[in-house]
Amino acid sequence: MQGFGYERPHALARAVALLQAHGSQAVLLAGGTDLIVGLRERRLRPAVVVDIKHVAGLEPSITRAGGLVRITADTVLTDVAADQCVRSNFPALAQAAAVIGTVQIRNRATLAGNICNASPAADTAPPLLVYQAQVVAYGPGGTRRIPIDGFFAGPGLTTLAPDEVVTAIELPVPGPHAGSAFGRLSRRRGADLATVSVSAYVDGDGATRLGFGAVGPRPILIADHSGQLADPAGRADMLARLVRTASPISDVRASREYRMSMLAELSQRVLDAATGRRAEGGRR
Repeated sequence: MQGFGYERPHALARAVALLQAHGSQAVLLAGGTDLIVGLRERRLRPAVVVDIKHVAGLEPSITRAGGLVRITADTVLTDVAADQCVRSNFPALAQAAAVIGTVQIRNRATLAGNICNASPAADTAPPLLVYQAQVVAYGPGGTRRIPIDGFFAGPGLTTLAPDEVVTAIELPVPGPHAGSAFGRLSRRRGADLATVSVSAYVDGDGATRLGFGAVGPRPILIADHSGQLADPAGRADMLARLVRTASPISDVRASREYRMSMLAELSQRVLDAATGRRAEGGRR
């Protein structure tokens, strides 16, 4: 591991100023689970690491105000998975957060870091897509909100500016009688990247959103406002057409053909789970 500078700002403006000063030679440290691996393997060679764990306003918290739930940038995945507000309103996100890595990783890794890493297989991306989350970012121009579907640009790439810091993720609270679920396939149980992941959300009128992970260069969102996907009788043909929007690759985890086949099967299962929760009259 090569040497690098280390900064630990306490003010958000100072963190942004460091990013401006060092440009692409600066990296942020929150949970650090991906950063430390990149440093150790020398895939990352920053001039300075900017530790944002002590920045005022980014402290771990999950709060609800009006119709929004706000998860701050330093909130770890263990807390996301265990939070009762998240479990009640966003069960698919709680499911996804609970299967990332190991207990030790979840105790360090943050939700914001999971999406900023921009892996096509990021487990929290499909649920955040179907819940229509927004990423709150702060930079020299102030605060802006980025719809999550416009946040991912490609493998390892986001639409964040180089001098912006993610401060929180906001999710609109679903309406009554909505159902959602998450599922994934991996080579083994436990700490492994997803071979395919799917999240589904069905609202009270039957409008459906599907989020796909690990089957394209970025997580994919598909929406159906016709209500056909919520109806098991008319689902198969439409679902078959929708999954063809995916463009998976073959790699060490699975072939392209296997992923396409499993995407259709997993989508069916997750949709069944989401519509079942909807039929029960609640989100749990």
